[in-house]
Amino acid sequence: MPAELTLNTDHGPDGTPRVTATGEIDLSNVAQLVEALNTASAGSRSPITIDLSTVKYLDSAGINALFDHADKVDGLHVVVHRLLIRVLTITGLDKVATLEAAPAGDDG
Repeated sequence: MPAELTLNTDHGPDGTPRVTATGEIDLSNVAQLVEALNTASAGSRSPITIDLSTVKYLDSAGINALFDHADKVDGLHVVVHRLLIRVLTITGLDKVATLEAAPAGDDG
């Protein structure tokens, strides 16, 4: 059974494309995330923001999708739930993307 995941693609206040995810990201639904990232980027290398502030579970498939997309754009900004910031830092995602811890009260 696929993990529950909701994705929204829009633009942030500065006009930067943004993908907001709610739920869990794993092998069962990572294709949805990849599709949303590709849609938000619209074939350009422009910077993109990914809001994972309410995502509390992200497996290696999701982490790999973030790394892959970081290679496709000229700036990846990821807002991350505080439970995941350490994991993503250990993987080295902070070397290819800007990681920002979501506010502590944002438990979604």
